[in-house]
Amino acid sequence: MEAPRDIAVERERLMDEFRAYGATFTEFSHRFASWLGLHSTDATALMEITAAEEKGAPLSPARLSERISLTSGATTALLNRLEKAGHIVRTRENTDRRVVTLHSSAHVQDLADEFFGPLAVRLDAMMAKYPPELLSRFEEFLVDLHSTMNEHLEQDNR
Repeated sequence: MEAPRDIAVERERLMDEFRAYGATFTEFSHRFASWLGLHSTDATALMEITAAEEKGAPLSPARLSERISLTSGATTALLNRLEKAGHIVRTRENTDRRVVTLHSSAHVQDLADEFFGPLAVRLDAMMAKYPPELLSRFEEFLVDLHSTMNEHLEQDNR
């Protein structure tokens, strides 16, 4: 007879691995920041801006502020630093000219490719060991996990 499933134990094991992944991801952001000569918060913002662009959904300053948990004033100061350094541009390509979107400059994309390219090659090699169906199921799991955690954050007023 099969032992009963202990979902709490499974959850703890997975959360431990996600915490470890989060710490490693944070270390990559810190190293990227250092490599660019930026504060880690500025590099995190830059990574959010480039990731949103790659998905075809550039961020507004307000959305970036939410994503990196900064006040609007702190986000404006951060964007001013990134713009002055030539890392980003603010555009008003929307029909409503009041809407500002954030874009990384071409040289930032080149720098990001240089820094993260070797990691991408390693990740591709690692992922190639797994069947596409498993990776698709894992992606589905991550989307569900993210959605569940966001729902909890929206409902929890602490």
